[in-house]
Amino acid sequence: MVMVGPEAPLVEGIRDFFMADDQLKDIPFIGPDKKGAVLEGSKDFSKQFMLKYGIPTAAYFTVTDKNLTEGLEYLRGMKAPYVIKADGLAAGKGVLITENLQEAEGILHEILGGKFGAAGSKVVLEEFLKGIEVSVFALTDGDSYVLLPEAKDYKRIGEGDTGLNTGGMGAISPVPFATPEFMQKVEDRVVKPTIEGLKAEGIDYRGFIFFGLMSDNGEPSVIEYNARMGDPETEVVMPRLKTDLYDLFEAAGKQELKNATTEFTNDTVVTVMLVSGGYPEAYENGKEITGFENLKEVTVFHAGTKLENGKVYTAGGRVIALTAHGKNKEEALAKSFKAAQTLQFEKKNFRSDIGFDL
Repeated sequence: MVMVGPEAPLVEGIRDFFMADDQLKDIPFIGPDKKGAVLEGSKDFSKQFMLKYGIPTAAYFTVTDKNLTEGLEYLRGMKAPYVIKADGLAAGKGVLITENLQEAEGILHEILGGKFGAAGSKVVLEEFLKGIEVSVFALTDGDSYVLLPEAKDYKRIGEGDTGLNTGGMGAISPVPFATPEFMQKVEDRVVKPTIEGLKAEGIDYRGFIFFGLMSDNGEPSVIEYNARMGDPETEVVMPRLKTDLYDLFEAAGKQELKNATTEFTNDTVVTVMLVSGGYPEAYENGKEITGFENLKEVTVFHAGTKLENGKVYTAGGRVIALTAHGKNKEEALAKSFKAAQTLQFEKKNFRSDIGFDL
């Protein structure tokens, strides 16, 4: 069985490669084909898809070199804050938000000028959605689906959700405002129309769909799709899953998810991400990480690390995720934050306010 984690191979067509090969095509494969992965691979496509199938989302305008004048006019007609998104994959850093119109115009020129390479050949200008974010995850076999526990992740580098966007500074599950009533709206207005829309487009989608949502007074809107599980939400969603994940994958591969049942723990699970100083901009690698032997009651997920001569060193912007369970948010957070203070490396940074807004 093949389960694809990152988005780039999906967008580049790794499933199509397997399906086209006589020796590989019968291997169960979890992850959409190239047509399905474009849900994440092109923000312009995903916005068009949402409009076509009546899925609630923000108003938008897509800009290229060819319609830059109209794009600038649209931008000047928007209300601050201005949301500017590179169309393609940009490692979680392709969304920029500013209150300043001049800065927004500069960002638009920078992205079209190559700031994110080919990912920025189109730019989506989007209305700013007010509210609070939540991530919802479905595993689908192209026909049926199961919902996994929801999560809230914290994308901004700074305390109180300030500063630049990152790949994620931490996450928490469950999310108190994601009530049964809210989740029913999400299923009816977002999940079901997305699955039905994919079928209507002739896309045989087998894998995860991540729904990045905004809740405005209990009304959900879609900010973005991912064609995979999100990080660092995976580190809080999967530990809550009691059902054997392999059984769900097997059912998805055989298109038998309609018969599957899922069970979750009621624990709160929190993850706190340790990052390199300077991230998400320039940062240094090769800092030794110490203190592992003193960690208690956490699961350590290595991200940007490397092992050399028995020692662990930093090797990326987001270095380690520290996940803890608790009977409630406070207990889980206390364990994660204690671990974040226990591990040491030069210029270590983390957010000490994960879960602050719940």
